[in-house]
Amino acid sequence: MKKRILRALSLVIVPFVGMLLMRLVYLTNRKIFHLPSRIPEEPVVFAFWHGDLLMQPYLYFQFRKTPKANVLISDHFDGALISKTMKYFHLGTIAGSTNRNAARVLRHAITSLKDGYDIGITPDGPQGPRYHVNDGVVVMAQRTGAKVIVYNCRPTRYWQLGSWDKFVIPKPFGTLEFFASEPIDISAMDLADAKKLIKERLMEHAL
Repeated sequence: MKKRILRALSLVIVPFVGMLLMRLVYLTNRKIFHLPSRIPEEPVVFAFWHGDLLMQPYLYFQFRKTPKANVLISDHFDGALISKTMKYFHLGTIAGSTNRNAARVLRHAITSLKDGYDIGITPDGPQGPRYHVNDGVVVMAQRTGAKVIVYNCRPTRYWQLGSWDKFVIPKPFGTLEFFASEPIDISAMDLADAKKLIKERLMEHAL
């Protein structure tokens, strides 16, 4: 009972505090955006490393002034915290992973893309290994014809956790440099080559 109460409180308090901290970091940092020459109007698969997740909603807002996206998150408790936090940024979520419940998650993501929603995905999530591209990002893009755009955020000042993903928390009063690639068309590529290309693009600006 006590654990249930603590979790319920956490689901209210932690996402709100997390949202405030994200806004504080964003507002107190200088921002530099490197955006593609053309921003597609059609739905896109946005991919970013799990450890680079924190500030990505702000890069997404450079693409869509009215957000219309679902982010794939873990179906564990930490995923529920992320889901609640994303709601403050008007972003939806799909709970699960492309390792566990893969078929259901991919069906939901593919349906979302066909319904006009962008999809945000961490190709190495939710449990790694770090910098490994899982099949899901390729499968959903190829089955819908969606382009892939990879995201990075490079802060000049940050903390880095000791977790498997080396999660990055930017510090205030530095610079946030955001990178978004040109749209990548992987529709005619085989699985291995598509995964290799996505990883190469993601590593270009990785910490």
